[in-house]
Amino acid sequence: MNSLSIHPWRWVVLSSVLLTGYLSIPAQASEIPQDGFQTNSATTLETIANLEPDQSIDTATIDAVTSVSQLSDVKPTDWAFQALQSLVERYGCIAGYPDKTFRGNRAITRYEFAAGLNSCMDRINDLISSTTGTAKKEDLESLRKLQEQFSAELSTLRGRVDNLETKTATLEKQQFSTTTKLNGQVILGLQGRSRNNAAFFPTNGPATTPDPGTNVTLGYSSNLSLTTAFSPTSLLLVGLQAGNLTTAPSLNNDVRLSYESNTGNNLFISDLTYRQLLSRNIAVIVGAEGLNAINVFRGANRVESAGAGPISALAQRNPIVGIGAGSAGAGFDWQIMPRISLQGVYSAGNANSPNSGAGLFNGPHSMGAQLTFAPTQSIDLALQYVNAYSPTGDLGTGIGDSQVVGDGPINTNAVGLSASWRMNPRVTLGGWTGLTRSTLPGVSGGVDTFNWMTYVNLPDFGGRGNLAGLYVGQPPRITSSDLPSGQNLPDLLRGGLGLPGGQEKATTHIEAFYRMQVSDNISVTPGVMVILNPANSNSDTITVGAIRTTFTF
Repeated sequence: MNSLSIHPWRWVVLSSVLLTGYLSIPAQASEIPQDGFQTNSATTLETIANLEPDQSIDTATIDAVTSVSQLSDVKPTDWAFQALQSLVERYGCIAGYPDKTFRGNRAITRYEFAAGLNSCMDRINDLISSTTGTAKKEDLESLRKLQEQFSAELSTLRGRVDNLETKTATLEKQQFSTTTKLNGQVILGLQGRSRNNAAFFPTNGPATTPDPGTNVTLGYSSNLSLTTAFSPTSLLLVGLQAGNLTTAPSLNNDVRLSYESNTGNNLFISDLTYRQLLSRNIAVIVGAEGLNAINVFRGANRVESAGAGPISALAQRNPIVGIGAGSAGAGFDWQIMPRISLQGVYSAGNANSPNSGAGLFNGPHSMGAQLTFAPTQSIDLALQYVNAYSPTGDLGTGIGDSQVVGDGPINTNAVGLSASWRMNPRVTLGGWTGLTRSTLPGVSGGVDTFNWMTYVNLPDFGGRGNLAGLYVGQPPRITSSDLPSGQNLPDLLRGGLGLPGGQEKATTHIEAFYRMQVSDNISVTPGVMVILNPANSNSDTITVGAIRTTFTF
């Protein structure tokens, strides 16, 4: 309990009793409410002595006054005016608030009660020990008698005050306790795609290969997060994942959904990271699982989420952020200025593997940095750079032209720019673009890819918590490949000899979704994707439909 059922006026009466030795209330006592302050001083002190020692004394906000006239809200007609005047002007042990008010009709807190009473007790001791001053002889004699009569109660009271100070100091040092919280998300997905034929091989030939996975499927993906705070500035995240939801067998990766998670119904650790705030502006993160640029960089698109954002994998974020597909390493987040921040990360794909010279540094890995800038409250900009190594010629994004050479190790440099503009609370425009350049060690030439996306998000469309979105873009596409003959993938896929050149076709991705917030913990999102020229080929247009239901707790 932080406050007492006592008002400052009644406290004044108690203090006046202690100082003057009179055990009767002033002439205005008849104005005290029936449930007011008791006149029995012994009972009052006993009540005070039995207070719970759960608060400390704090007098920093109290300012002493020397005349009752300095208290702007005190009037001569107040029922305890005489007692207050005596305490202020004769004994000098009453205090007001910094704004020179007494606030006599407001309940006082334990802090204020203890501080005020302690002040008067100190004044009592000063008067008793003083051989000079303004104290009358009869007052001193009355005070000595009072001290003798209530010595036990006063001793108990001072002990309580000391306990309050000691306990508060302990609480301030040990105010934090280690806490683990459980959060979860379960997604049920119903999805399917239209019948179509693909120009599978060669990609510039007729579309004659039937899509092998056009059946409607139902599956789930579940994620549990255990967050443990060891201190106010540290956090351990353990993520658990299980599911059987995956895109039906397909001849390309353009149909991938954002919420796919196929673990064969087995439970796996998806995140194992530790975050530490080094100062107000810098945090570091280390981890053995789930540590990559996706989890370290801040997204300019504020609705990116497998369970609540777009339904496709492509529309989640700029694909270059996923280059390397790492899982272990270290990163940092530095808030340089209120509107400028920098994130950095090193992530390895096979950090736990001692075979084939992999490990933390010799296997697939990536290093990346992102500079974010918010020139206004409504505009978010992000500039990304990623340097990555892959022993298999695959960028690791699983989106668009992720495989950029037939085989062999590649070094990749990638840059990207993402932006969003909240025109008003109900409309956000945004987009991104990304470029990559991959080379083979000791081989001349290289491979370039390009991707882009534009979108509009409509928060609270049709109801609070809802979200409508329209996304149009192009997944990563090899625009140029000038490696030596026999090593250029676009020409090999067309049935050629691997001569230099890029993809002849360009895939266009069109997506619309509408998330309906059924309750605080349940949302339902129907969505549709239309994919023109899948796999940058002559393949038939593919239409993908999905209904995603997300449960959070």
